[in-house]
Formats: sequence, C-alpha cells, structure tokens
Amino acid sequence: MSDHRFSSVPTEEEPGCCHLSRKAKVCLGVLLCVLVAVAVVVGVLKWPRAPPPRAWNGTGSTPHFSEIVLGRCFTYTQLLRPELGHADCGQIGKAFMNAFLSKDPCHSSEQDYQLLLKLTNQTIPCHSSVFWSKSSQLAHLYTTVQQDMFTLEDTLIGYIADGLNWCGDAGSNEMNYQSCPHWRKDCINNPVSVFWDTVSKRFAENACGVVQVVLNGSISNTFDKNSTFGRVEIHNLHPGKVSVLKAWVMHDIGGVYSYHTCSSPIIDDLKLILSKRNIPFTCEDDYRPIKFLQCVKSPEDSSCRK
Repeated sequence: MSDHRFSSVPTEEEPGCCHLSRKAKVCLGVLLCVLVAVAVVVGVLKWPRAPPPRAWNGTGSTPHFSEIVLGRCFTYTQLLRPELGHADCGQIGKAFMNAFLSKDPCHSSEQDYQLLLKLTNQTIPCHSSVFWSKSSQLAHLYTTVQQDMFTLEDTLIGYIADGLNWCGDAGSNEMNYQSCPHWRKDCINNPVSVFWDTVSKRFAENACGVVQVVLNGSISNTFDKNSTFGRVEIHNLHPGKVSVLKAWVMHDIGGVYSYHTCSSPIIDDLKLILSKRNIPFTCEDDYRPIKFLQCVKSPEDSSCRK
C-alpha cells in the first residue's frame, strides 16, 4: 500500500478566491470614499437647522460690531483716558456680546448688562457731569472742547457703544445683521434701549456736585418727560450728592430765536420735579461758552455780535 503524504505548502501558487488586483483595490477605495461623502452630505442636508432669525422693523446689528467694540475700548483706555489703561478690553468685549447673544431680543433686562457695567466702572469727578436732551451735537461739542466735562458718551461704556446697534436671537449664537427690534414698532425691552436706560441710570446715580443739562430751546418739547433725561436720569440723581442742577437752554443760530426759554412753563415742569426731589435748580438761556461754539460756525449771525 503506497504511502500518501499531504503537504501544507502547495507546490504551485494558485490565486485565492478573494485576491484583488491593485487596480481593483484603488477603484473599490474610491467607490467607498464617494459613498461616505454622499452619506455625509445627505446627513447634513437632513440635519435639523436652526430657524432663521426673526425679521424686525429696526436696523440690523452694526457690521463688525465686536471688532469696533474692541477697537474703541483700546482707543479710549490707551489713548484718550490712559488712567483707565488697566481695563481688560477683551473681557469687556466678551461681556458685551454675552449680554444679548442667544437671548430673546424683546426680553432684555438690566441684569444682562451687570457684568459689563462692573468691568467698565469709571469715576467721574464731581461738578463734571453733563446731561443733554434733544441737544446731542451741542453738548458733545462742548465736552470736546472742555475735556474735563463728561457726557455719558464721554465715558468708557458710552464711548464704546455710541452710534452702534446690536441684537441676537434666542435660537442662535450669532448676531442678527438683517434686522433688530424697533423700540416703538416691536418692543421697548430690546437690547439697545435697555442698555442705554441702564447705563444712563448709573451715570445719573454717580453724578455729584453741580450737574449740568443742555436743553434745546428751539423745539416744542424742550423738556420731554419721555426722553431718557426726563424718564430715567432726572429720577436717579441723588439729592444727597447733587448740590444743584443747572439747565442751559440753547437756541439755534439763524433760525427761530426761541421756542422756549427759562421762563417757559415747560421749564417749570422740570423745576417742579427737581423741587419734589429736593434738588436745587437754576436755568440760563444761551450759556455763553456753548454760544461761542455756535458762533464759530456762524460768526456773522446777528446774535453773535451782541
């Protein structure tokens, strides 16, 4: 009987049933990559997307908002008021953004801005606070020349936010650049209105000594109880800190000389509110230092030659 032995190593190599050529492997790899890519695209398309921000009646957020905030903060603290050079502009910018991002823009509150207020805290010397109502240009022209006087916009927080617009949306961590709530047509508790009411309140609370307000005597509502000054600031002045409120009623050059003066009943309304709060009040028509600034632009006007 012959002896049959079986060797575990084949004498001839035969191609296995699953052996693929290099070309086939490359093709298979490409096919798998395509299938994976298609699956990813389909998944992304089917993934629930955040709804688009709601359309409002107001102007959208200012483009490059965060960059402007940061730049203004550094300009103010490093150049304009270097005594505030210790302020952390990075944290200030972050606190500003966090105050309104991912929140309902019609439900802003004072609390949203508390950290920002803390980071921008600034001591304004007594006798240096200047309020204004319907007279922004004149008031700021005055403090530009008289640099030891401060309007709210001459403080760090006011300088940073002046002229900007901002809002977010509860369903997104992005700013809404298309539209923001209009204070009258949509809601009063929007991020911008609440911000200015909040910082105006603090500005008034911190005022001390002789306090000034620039009013526009060439319009019908020289003192407007619904303005920021009439609604917020005047009611947050501290009688124990403010020795007197001086009103400067200014009139346009080249136009109607006066719609209201210090003797008008509308100024008496302001005086009455202050009297009830035990804050002394004085009034002066066409305060000369500001009048001089008006006359620089119109030196030939008859009122400038008096």
